[in-house]
Amino acid sequence: MKQTAISLTLRPYRPADCPAMARLFYETVHTVNARDYAPEALDAWADGQPDLERWNSSFLAHRTLLAEAGGQLLGFADMDETGYLDRLYVHRDFQGRGVATALCDALEAQTPAPRYTTHASITARPFFESRGYRVTRAQQVERRGVWMTNFVMEKPGSTGVQEETP
Repeated sequence: MKQTAISLTLRPYRPADCPAMARLFYETVHTVNARDYAPEALDAWADGQPDLERWNSSFLAHRTLLAEAGGQLLGFADMDETGYLDRLYVHRDFQGRGVATALCDALEAQTPAPRYTTHASITARPFFESRGYRVTRAQQVERRGVWMTNFVMEKPGSTGVQEETP
């Protein structure tokens, strides 16, 4: 049964958001991604002890948006100026309800780039394929001594320049 979309608000990142985003990241990895990755991979991916200073610096360097409804953090995503979508995480209780779509739509609209790229998990691959992304290669990445599969994906972007039609 498909869940209905929700009314949400997107807003820019603030440094005070970082701890809540780290909690959402951990919980999402350990619940949503558990269907595609072994427990040791989940622990290596999200050990519950992120370097919040490093995360904050990265979020500030990127265009970072949060999705909220009723004061609750539903998800977040960040994209750099080249069109690389670094992180996209949605609360386990709000999967399939338009949160990831809203975040990606907004970031792509705000970041003109000739192409958009991401490194998608096994879990996220179908979502990105539904957005027009294509796998350019599967890869094995190492986190804390554990190897995991993800996919380098890309789709054509826009340069932000409208072509005139005759």
